Amino acid sequence: MWAWPAAPKGAPRIHFGTPTWPWGFPRCGGGSEGGVPGPSPRVSVPLIHPRSTPISASRVEVGHLRPAYRRLGCGAMGGEQSLALPPEKGPHRVGCADIMVGHTQQGLFFRLFYPCVPRDGAERPLWIPRYEYCSGLADFSGHSRRWCAPLLSIAIGSCRVPLSWKAPFKPCSSGYPLIIFSHGLGAFRTVYSSICMQMASWGFVVAALEHRDSSAAMTYFCTAEAVREQWIPHQQVPQGQKEFYFRNNQVHHRANECARALQLFRDISRGNSIPNVLPQGFDLSVLKDSIDLAKAAVMGHSFGGVTAVLALVKEPGFRCAVALDAWMFPLENVLYPEVPKPVLFINTEKFQTPESVAKMKRLSSRNSQTKIITILGSVHQSQTDFAFLTGKLINRVFHARGTLDPSKCLDITSQAALAFLQRHLGMAQVELDGAWEGTRLV
Repeated sequence: MWAWPAAPKGAPRIHFGTPTWPWGFPRCGGGSEGGVPGPSPRVSVPLIHPRSTPISASRVEVGHLRPAYRRLGCGAMGGEQSLALPPEKGPHRVGCADIMVGHTQQGLFFRLFYPCVPRDGAERPLWIPRYEYCSGLADFSGHSRRWCAPLLSIAIGSCRVPLSWKAPFKPCSSGYPLIIFSHGLGAFRTVYSSICMQMASWGFVVAALEHRDSSAAMTYFCTAEAVREQWIPHQQVPQGQKEFYFRNNQVHHRANECARALQLFRDISRGNSIPNVLPQGFDLSVLKDSIDLAKAAVMGHSFGGVTAVLALVKEPGFRCAVALDAWMFPLENVLYPEVPKPVLFINTEKFQTPESVAKMKRLSSRNSQTKIITILGSVHQSQTDFAFLTGKLINRVFHARGTLDPSKCLDITSQAALAFLQRHLGMAQVELDGAWEGTRLV
């Protein structure tokens, strides 16, 4: 059995979105997600009950392992691992491509999810884009790259996302609404492919950022000189520095990146030439005249959830925000009265504390359109792709599943977000197939 040893004092354990206390309790909630059982505080907010109808899922099998690692294969580590993301629920097929703009750390890097023109035999992208990201996950967990990175590569390095890689963009004369998505602590641009592809299938263009504030597990940029890659590793809170000040600086950096991403799409819409510096990169000019910038929203998970809230303060072009299990800790109190637009908080059952929810309620008390809901039976990782990784190894390591089926959790999350965005972006309402039966919203 492969299990993480106890983390040293002050070090976070693997827990995407926010660090945990050294003994395993999430800093922003109770429960046993961090590896050690603990109290799960009851929070007085509306609870969302999943519908009973099961949702079908497509299975993407892991590819062949390199010969040198076959003796340590998936079967030896608790069963074969695969990424079983559900197919698109909306009317559009979805393509994706990576976009890198600029040759410095101040540029932007994101995965773009978009309605596409289907094509037979389209390539499906790897879920873990590069081996370096396995090294980043090892660093984030506080374990040696020497053994942890190869094991992660074996277990999940061959998983592919059921999307069309660089598929032709499907033009839209009326313009697609835009979502800028912010990842959680220790994650990166592909970890939320499930929710991003669902939103794109309903007619959104989604830009899933990979932040360069050292909060990602790993990221990089390409320098102008010989297109050399400069990697940016994850950085823990420096010894002797208070975590709030370190994380507060990061959340402002992240929110600024969200604002710069929206500005990038403005430049594209104006017809400005914006080169994608990645080799054989996706041509951004095809997006011109197909994005409605009057319908822009920001969305994120955990650290990305509070990033989305702050982005509303920094960028008036965002009309609303969706915060998935937001980690409210890094946001300074003086900014709460300045959040001008509605926020939908979609919380999981096992993460939030009364203190964190009280901060969310400060926003809902100032804006009647701000809502807080909780999905019963879900855990913090339920809103990431890790919930869809099959096999005992992944479930043991990442504590990614609650009692609620991950496909049902995704269905509730995506349809709640869709209903909220349709209302606040002035979009046509779409029938959501009874997904709200047995649910209650504020």
